Amino acid sequence: MIWDVHTHLHGVDGRTPEERMARLLKFADRMGVERVVLYMGFPFLTDPTTEQLREQNDQVLQAINHYHDRAFAFVYLSAKHPDASLRELDRCVKDGPMVGVKLWVARRCHEAEIDPIIRRATELKVPILQHTWAKAIGNLAGESHPSDLAALSRRHPKASFICGHTGGDWAIGIRAIRDCSNVVADIGGSDPTTGFVEMAVRELGAERIVYGSDAGGRSFASQIAKVQGADIPDAAKKQIFKDNLKRLLTPILAAKGVKP
Repeated sequence: MIWDVHTHLHGVDGRTPEERMARLLKFADRMGVERVVLYMGFPFLTDPTTEQLREQNDQVLQAINHYHDRAFAFVYLSAKHPDASLRELDRCVKDGPMVGVKLWVARRCHEAEIDPIIRRATELKVPILQHTWAKAIGNLAGESHPSDLAALSRRHPKASFICGHTGGDWAIGIRAIRDCSNVVADIGGSDPTTGFVEMAVRELGAERIVYGSDAGGRSFASQIAKVQGADIPDAAKKQIFKDNLKRLLTPILAAKGVKP
């Protein structure tokens, strides 16, 4: 069975969060995806206000309300709004059902403004998934390069980070985080090219890779193919598809008294 670290309501048809969630899980069922991690609502925003962050987190809470046996959720935060993000972190994780943090593109993650969020997430024992990309045409304003995440991870060695998309250009991303033992690679969202997972296993070790799809921006099938078609041992595929994410979530699930 498969646990998916990277799914969204955006890109899935439906008028309400509930309708979108039901449709997302219908697709997941076809591909043997047992559990999904959900974050960010709709519409798609690159620089949300504090009010929009709360609204999108409410949409995710609404979406998972009847699917706690199938879905985990990460709280959507922004380093551009650290005080509001800390309030959301406590509301949705400390006092709510969410089990991780999602950071996107409003501010690059190597900047010091993000530090209070990272410290609080570390106290709560939750993993932090940071979107990263290395675009040949140049990143969006505030979009983190995988080397930014490497710098952040060195500043916070006790935090647990997930490198979203492994930087898109995965050869660059893998090398950027190679010596950062508290960072795992999320392989979701890019094309299912030969060699990606093989290089990640060779350079990082299978224990530092987690499967993600980026659904509904990408299909479950194309992203599963990255692992299924990789020339790696079956034991490594099992780690990537489920075991590693389960291990990352164990501290916060244990703190909440939740059996994975």
